[in-house]
Amino acid sequence: MEWRPKGYEFDTKNLVRALFSEETDEGKLLEAAACGYVEIFARSSAWNGVLWLIMSTLKQDGKPVYTGEELGKLRESLPIVWR
Repeated sequence: MEWRPKGYEFDTKNLVRALFSEETDEGKLLEAAACGYVEIFARSSAWNGVLWLIMSTLKQDGKPVYTGEELGKLRESLPIVWR
């Protein structure tokens, strides 16, 4: 039997808290996942909620601050197992 770290499933609210505040429990879990102490799982629909929030609130001159490519790189860099 292979050892695996404890796992947590994040929904959209958990992802938002983790990404925008390292002081929350979710932010601390995200950091722990980056160190390999825990695993975080999330559904693609949770990421879609985060994308909507970023694209509709972070704008400059009426245009989104981040491109789709940049947001794709962000998603890939997160220590999250996407389902």
